[in-house]
Amino acid sequence: MGENNLSRQEKIMLLQIAREAIKSQLEGRAMQLPQISSAALLEPRGAFVTLHKHGQLRGCIGNFTSPNPLYQTVAEMAISAAFNDPRFQPLAPHEFSEIDIEISALTPLRPIKDIEEIEVGRHGIYVINGPYRGVLLPQVATEYGWDRYTFLDQTCIKAGMSPGCWQDPSTQILIFSAEIFGEKDLGLA
Repeated sequence: MGENNLSRQEKIMLLQIAREAIKSQLEGRAMQLPQISSAALLEPRGAFVTLHKHGQLRGCIGNFTSPNPLYQTVAEMAISAAFNDPRFQPLAPHEFSEIDIEISALTPLRPIKDIEEIEVGRHGIYVINGPYRGVLLPQVATEYGWDRYTFLDQTCIKAGMSPGCWQDPSTQILIFSAEIFGEKDLGLA
């Protein structure tokens, strides 16, 4: 699968699927999926869907791997981001027109031996230590202007551990890349 490379049309289709998934849930009806023939959209891949409302985070849910095709994962994560993110109330019908959707289509997780392998802005980080788990997507470090060490520390904090947990030999660090695109990027919002 290389480093992703979805076409503009495939990205637009995924964004339309995400929006339709949320809309159909709000309207209490079954989602109408378009006919999918693109090999890239049929490939089983993890994805995160992030919702913003007036530039503020309004929901973000995803998974790293999925037995389902990418388009189906995106539809499921869009519904979860809108209605099941525990940090927010479920999306209300009046908010639907105010949200912008962003999708992060992921490469498989890869364990690293040396933190020098982490490229800020290109890789996301997933840390695991016992019951503690935390993830930050690649764009988070860029948005906040973090260096590699701050990015690692913040991922530890997200996991409910102390900054520096990544230095503990029992902490597993995995990285992944994401192809990130949103409605604004593609002129849909």
